[in-house]
Amino acid sequence: MPHGHGKGMMPGEKPKDMKGAMGKLLRYLGRYKAAILVVMLFAAASTVFSVVGPKVMARATNALVEGLTKKISGTGVIDFAYIAKVLLFTLGLYVCSAVFNFIQGMIMTGVTQKTCYRMRRDISRKINRMPMKYFESRTYGEVLSRITNDVDTLGQSLNQSITMVITSVATLIGTLVMMLSISGIMTAISLVILPVSMLLISFVVKHSQKYFRQQQEYLGHVNGQVEEVYGGHLVVQAFNKEEETVKTFSETNDMLYRSAWKSQFLSGLMQPIMMFVGNLGYVGVAISGGILAIRGTIGVGEIQAFIQYVKNFTQPIQQIAQVANQLQSMTAAAERVFEFLEEEEEEISVSNPVKADKIEGSVEFSHVSFGYNEGQTIIHDFSARVQPGQKIAIVGPTGAGKTTMVKLLMRFYDVTKGAILVDGHDIRQFNRHELRDAFGMVLQDTWLFKGTIMENIRYGRLDATDEEVIAAARAAHAHHFIQTLPGGYQMELNEDASNVSQGQKQLLTIARAILADNPILILDEATSSVDTRTEERIQKALDNLMRGRTSFIIAHRLSTIKDADLILVMKDGDIIEQGNHEQLLGANGFYAKLYNSQFES
Repeated sequence: MPHGHGKGMMPGEKPKDMKGAMGKLLRYLGRYKAAILVVMLFAAASTVFSVVGPKVMARATNALVEGLTKKISGTGVIDFAYIAKVLLFTLGLYVCSAVFNFIQGMIMTGVTQKTCYRMRRDISRKINRMPMKYFESRTYGEVLSRITNDVDTLGQSLNQSITMVITSVATLIGTLVMMLSISGIMTAISLVILPVSMLLISFVVKHSQKYFRQQQEYLGHVNGQVEEVYGGHLVVQAFNKEEETVKTFSETNDMLYRSAWKSQFLSGLMQPIMMFVGNLGYVGVAISGGILAIRGTIGVGEIQAFIQYVKNFTQPIQQIAQVANQLQSMTAAAERVFEFLEEEEEEISVSNPVKADKIEGSVEFSHVSFGYNEGQTIIHDFSARVQPGQKIAIVGPTGAGKTTMVKLLMRFYDVTKGAILVDGHDIRQFNRHELRDAFGMVLQDTWLFKGTIMENIRYGRLDATDEEVIAAARAAHAHHFIQTLPGGYQMELNEDASNVSQGQKQLLTIARAILADNPILILDEATSSVDTRTEERIQKALDNLMRGRTSFIIAHRLSTIKDADLILVMKDGDIIEQGNHEQLLGANGFYAKLYNSQFES
């Protein structure tokens, strides 16, 4: 289960830097500027054809009204041929508009999906460059939310908002020009609704902005809690913590509900407000148009076209209001994604690195000091020297710093003071991935992924043949139980490998380490989840594996490390005793008490 629950967000907190997040997003989209320019041109062209339509249609309406008037008075007939030409021309305009709109939509969808793909790829690569402390202070769900929810929100909003902004602005300008060409008076009356609309929009946007960020933030917390509780549901049930778990989830879910409700409610106010304002515009146009038509200033067709333009004029305002809401959501999501991408990274490569392809296995801890947090030192002055091929056991009570030493050796963390040397070279002089290639690990917490047993063992060395995988499984005493499973080596493990026992998981991870064949081995309670008989067989396999290799063994059962070349006894972050089993027992110190306590009744 994750170590942390992530940082909660205080109600009412606003985006840290909305302008900055938008700037980063625009720079991120820089490589697609040519495609976005084409989208802008096609969207504008589509809008122009659409806007011109009502003005052209007015000619058909005027011709029809004039024809009816003449027919009633007996002085003429309706010119259907002219009306048909106008209608066909109008149809052509709308078809062209639809084609341009389809093309720009297709291009913009491509840009959006490529952007989302790049973001997920960059996040995936970023994860591999981030220090261990980041993941030990946050839930898995919070990190996953950046990859899934935030990127999806950003993609959906981006796909709609860019074209909608272009279309809305072009429609607004084009409609205004068309309205002015029909009647300046009616246009002036219609424009009265603009300041009212903008005032209402700005009010809603101002109050909805903070809730959109809260919604994204708490969505991550909810995902984290669901993932965490699902992964540990057996523990939750075993300790009867269902009510507390539901209560904790309900509190977080309630915060998500409230922020989502407020953001969606405020967003939903846009449509009824704009409809109300638009209806006021219709009333003004109907009255003024009727007066002008009676006076003979404009025709019925122009009034019909103008009413359409008034509708088209309020629609882009509604769309801009909608885009403003999408931009809030998009910016909040983008801010979280870029925050993650800008997190502190490990130094993966160094200049003039030491080559790690011929490591012999000598290791020296030279006055090592370390603390996870500044000012809180947990390892004070750790010194030890290990010869190539030696078997080193690290023992001590819980919290003594045993696993921390392994993390330092693997450079999951860097020492605060002192140095760790491999073959006489400070491990900080190696490239991290090359250094880690020299280590094989079997941890107390097993990790297997969704895939076949063959694939899980082969993870130790991807180019291994099936025969080599089976040989590694035999050495780990896993071959027999694998053959009893349905499908054998091709049996598919589920996501948390719950379809095999904990002891079987341990055997599979040991087989993986055997297959990797690294010069230095780290065994952190590697046999903690198997029975005594199996442990003895695995111990023999591990003895064969460790022969000729430098091995670090963290063990609580001291009977398993009696044959170690050197035993380091740790307490409170320091080595208080070191020597082999007989020497330490003869000294009758802390190790002797620890050893004898395991056999006391």
